[in-house]
Amino acid sequence: MTHFVTDKCIKCKHTDCVEVCPVDCFYEGSNMLVINPDECIDCGVCIPECPVDAIVTDDAVKNILDLEDSRLTDEQKTFKMFYNINIEYSGKWPNITVRKDPLDTAEEYKDKKDKALYFSENIE
Repeated sequence: MTHFVTDKCIKCKHTDCVEVCPVDCFYEGSNMLVINPDECIDCGVCIPECPVDAIVTDDAVKNILDLEDSRLTDEQKTFKMFYNINIEYSGKWPNITVRKDPLDTAEEYKDKKDKALYFSENIE
């Protein structure tokens, strides 16, 4: 089991989680973070550090990864998409190990739903 970052991180990008990670498995894009699942040791110390609850275990997707999207709920589709985004972009974005200030948009977007449309492939 591993952890991954969901769309709740988008436009917030709190980085409190990176300071507590013992294996430095977080990677930084322009408006969110991702976790490299091959590096994550499933310790869970990052989960309570995220003020927007953007980090979840892969239990949220393990039973749906092989299912066609037409059989999934919207929430399951989003989890599956962001699980795959974590895998892909942890191999493209730079590693982050030191806390930074959240984005200027963090307060405005902290409670917004369905933030996937704001996902950016760009590096900071």
